[in-house]
Amino acid sequence: MTNILKSKKLATFGIMGLLMLGGCQGFLDENPVSTQTADSYFIDAAGYEDLVKACYPLLRKITEQRDLVFEGTDLFTNEGWHKATAGNTGDALNQYDVRFNSSNGSVNAFWTLLYQQIGRTNTAISRAKDIQGMAESLKQVRLSEAKFLRAYSYFHLVQQFGDVPMPLEESTTYSKEVTRVPSAQVYSQIIKDLTEAEQVLPVTATDYGRVTKGAAQFLLARVYLTRGWNFNNALGGSSNDFNLALSYADKVIEAYPLTAKYTDLFPKHSKNPLKETFPTQNDRNPEIVFAVQYSEDVLTYDGGNNAHSIFGSGAEDIPGSKGRSSDYNRHLNDYTVSPSAYRLYDPQLDTRYAHNFVDALYALQPVKDFKPVLGNSTLKIDIAVGDTVVYFSPWNRPATESEKGIDVGGTKRYAVLNTDQFAISAQSAYHVQQKYPMMWKFWQPGIPYGDAYGTLDFILFRSAEAYLIAAEAILKGATGAKLGTPDVYYNKIVDRALGTNAGKIPMGAAVPGDYASLASKSYRAEAGGLTIDMILDERGRELLAEGMRWYDLKRTNKLIERAKAMNPWTRISNKIASFHLLRPIPQQELDRASSVIPQNEGY
Repeated sequence: MTNILKSKKLATFGIMGLLMLGGCQGFLDENPVSTQTADSYFIDAAGYEDLVKACYPLLRKITEQRDLVFEGTDLFTNEGWHKATAGNTGDALNQYDVRFNSSNGSVNAFWTLLYQQIGRTNTAISRAKDIQGMAESLKQVRLSEAKFLRAYSYFHLVQQFGDVPMPLEESTTYSKEVTRVPSAQVYSQIIKDLTEAEQVLPVTATDYGRVTKGAAQFLLARVYLTRGWNFNNALGGSSNDFNLALSYADKVIEAYPLTAKYTDLFPKHSKNPLKETFPTQNDRNPEIVFAVQYSEDVLTYDGGNNAHSIFGSGAEDIPGSKGRSSDYNRHLNDYTVSPSAYRLYDPQLDTRYAHNFVDALYALQPVKDFKPVLGNSTLKIDIAVGDTVVYFSPWNRPATESEKGIDVGGTKRYAVLNTDQFAISAQSAYHVQQKYPMMWKFWQPGIPYGDAYGTLDFILFRSAEAYLIAAEAILKGATGAKLGTPDVYYNKIVDRALGTNAGKIPMGAAVPGDYASLASKSYRAEAGGLTIDMILDERGRELLAEGMRWYDLKRTNKLIERAKAMNPWTRISNKIASFHLLRPIPQQELDRASSVIPQNEGY
């Protein structure tokens, strides 16, 4: 927006971007340019290379703005819903109450970052024609990278906010005039940018981490799938969009083969810190189409990847803990996995359950004379290194009263929690905080204790999702699938997750939102039996916390239904409404603009 990036004297953002860059294995070397201005530096090959490089680091901050894609969905919530009658008001993004308004900090932050990125990419796109001394073929590749990154930003914006301002040129003058552009026009521009980029981008980037042809094809598949659903009949979508989504998904599937194991995509680790071997990590995989890059260089990694430390619970408060150590590391309660999310999986057959969640916590040092029962000073036990301290029962095999811990009258020398107790305030000497299985999908062992510091890349696109995009497109009427019927695409992902159990019938909870129910249902697709809800469940299992959940539910018009059924806070509040399928235009933008900007309905 012109009132966010106002001047063409943009040397500061170039310098900032260069200082933040790192981790892309070769193409993000920094050069001090603090004495340069934009007009004197972004004129030749070296300057233009740096200008395009400076468009990449904001992907980190954009990706870390997870509030608007996690909270208020079926899979993520915040703790404390059992205290709702005692005055606990929960979080605005899960409650969907009057606090979720145009002044919401998450809304403002996401909007601002996306337009900052658009300002950078617009500068790269506008200046390309005047760059001297650069091979035209290389310049077109760099220009296409900027077009892709601009399209990626606008795709976030139009899904979140609907009609949005759409500047397409570098801002060279001060202006507070703001006009919202119809969503259909924004989608047309996104597709134009991506189509032009796809024609030019290389199959393999000269430097790992840059945008490729496959990344453009993948994003086109997502965009066409979303436009085909034609939210509120406002996106300019048609049935042919599903054909195009399928076509591009098939291209990605062909070019990016699935890795043999789901676990090969993410950091290797032991669930028991005492048995950790600190294996060599590898964040490159043929399944990965595009990822946000991080560096192992402490000077340039910009705080690192924080995905390992934001999903709550933790182990600092259990007996035998070492406190603030890297053994379990810190876990901020930013995002609580809903009890419903655990219940989507077959805990025994599906390897994703075992990888994603920590079902037992262990003592890392001995504890003598531990008092397991609150208020009982006479009963004491000794806890040895390696003893189980807290155990989380799988949803389909809950512990009976006698199988629970001695802290609640059972027989076990450790606390045992069933799914209907996850994230409920502790009433046990074994833990003083709310407890639920830590979401360890992105856990990286051996990194320093703290809120971030992860060095592995964060995957944005991978071909497993392309299979599910194809299945969804076929269900919506697409024809010409290379692999056949939608169940073939869908079951390919299910069977990869089952590993040595491939071909068996995995059973998830029949009613995920009823935490005590043991009723189950198969999530293998039979010919002619695949549904959109099955695809949403599988996207939840496979792509958990990879940044797409709110978009998936909005696209398929399932947000209200599934959030009410599976998010405890949304169910309690019962305030979610159709207008919540768009976010409010940030108040800061309304206040800055000299023109009148219409607010989205309901806010």
